[in-house]
Amino acid sequence: MVKNDEGIVKLNHHILEQVCRLAWDGNLDAEHEEELVYRISPGPKPEYRCCVYKEREINRQRIRLAKGLCPTADPDKQHHNVVQVINPACDSCPLQSYVVTDNCRFCLGKACLNSCKFDAISKGELRMRIDPFKCKECGKCAGACPYEAIIHQIRPCKRACPVGAITYDEYGLCLIDEEKCIHCGHCIHSCPFGAIASKTYLVDIINAIRDGKEVYAMAAPATEGQFGSDITMGSIRKTLMDMGFKDMVEVGLGGDMTAAFEALEWAEALKEGRKMTTSCCPAFKNLLKKHFPDQYKENMSQTVSPMVAISRYLKLIHPGCVTVFIGPCIAKKAEANDKSIPDTADYAITYGELRALVRSRDMEIKPVTEEYQEASSWGKRFATSGGVANAVMEVMQERGIDTSSIKLERCAGGDECRKAILLLKAGRIDADFIEGMICPGGCVGGPSKHKTEAEITKARNELLDKADDRKVLNNLEKYPMDKFSMFRDGHM
Repeated sequence: MVKNDEGIVKLNHHILEQVCRLAWDGNLDAEHEEELVYRISPGPKPEYRCCVYKEREINRQRIRLAKGLCPTADPDKQHHNVVQVINPACDSCPLQSYVVTDNCRFCLGKACLNSCKFDAISKGELRMRIDPFKCKECGKCAGACPYEAIIHQIRPCKRACPVGAITYDEYGLCLIDEEKCIHCGHCIHSCPFGAIASKTYLVDIINAIRDGKEVYAMAAPATEGQFGSDITMGSIRKTLMDMGFKDMVEVGLGGDMTAAFEALEWAEALKEGRKMTTSCCPAFKNLLKKHFPDQYKENMSQTVSPMVAISRYLKLIHPGCVTVFIGPCIAKKAEANDKSIPDTADYAITYGELRALVRSRDMEIKPVTEEYQEASSWGKRFATSGGVANAVMEVMQERGIDTSSIKLERCAGGDECRKAILLLKAGRIDADFIEGMICPGGCVGGPSKHKTEAEITKARNELLDKADDRKVLNNLEKYPMDKFSMFRDGHM
């Protein structure tokens, strides 16, 4: 798959792989890290930046991110956010949002100058100019120009953010507001300079395996189809076990668990005439929690996500184990870090990080003949838009509940989700239940997907067509569902 940021991704994954190699060998120290910096950017000529010294500083900060740390060691610039800004890489975007183009006729009317209330516009040599430090981005000048010579430039990262969490400091460097950020990660792949990235926890996982701990992988439902139709869940499982993981469980089983308990909530809400939203997408949950707190309290399902469900199940039957979620989602890293959720996953990694981890052991994911299925097809389809709602409806029908009159709102993408919640807040939404997924198309369209959605969907359909037709509730009879909590606060 060709991506707009393919060169950035290639470099980032190369650094991750090399950091993992050092971690496996027990050589991840300051001396070896600095050697790695110089191997990547030997100089004297730079490979991709203005100078080799800048390249090396960016590499140092990427290595820190690969260790799960903030890019800079400056104590005054430490942030808890999973999504971080590499400042040395963030200096090539224009400072100003409104720009005067060559279409400016330098006319006598000076409508732009007359419209500005902040004294930000002045005469240049050949055209008008806008002072970025005075401009308040009101847009009056652009609307006033008869030649449409003033354009509004929105930086790619800001355009990608669905909640307005990105601003800039006086030097034009990107700032992420932790109070607004929902950890969706959409800004990461939108930045053409690779200046935004997420913390990575591969070193912690490697150390846990090297220390002899039982480390269990949990593969997201979106995994099927990411690597082609010949790479099954069994393929991923064998690779991980060969690497040193104790075992792997498909999180589609957690989808079955979540659907079973959310169906009970939906049925109760239906009786009470109360509307509800799903709680599987952590970015959607963060959207409500940070931007619509009343709806978060009143309408959000209390059932945990499939990731948390499987983590709690594994920690029940394997006390002391370490659980690692693998998927296309950046927000899952934040959910794993959320200590208000008892027994959530210890770590979450993306598919790109998985591939770097595999390569660091000189391995590759290969097709296998043995079959592996723990989830129903309903749990497996949690990864696509509509999958959660369809699974919950299936469980309600399995329980003999009439669902013919239920109205659903399936939202995928930040704009759709915001619109639905705004309508819910205003009491104007014509739906009983809202399924919210911040990524277009659902989890398969996550920011760290491995292929295009079309490629993934084609391969997924081939793989899912081979799954058996087991029912959700029958499938869960094999698991100790009465031994661990399926609710966010951990109560039984």
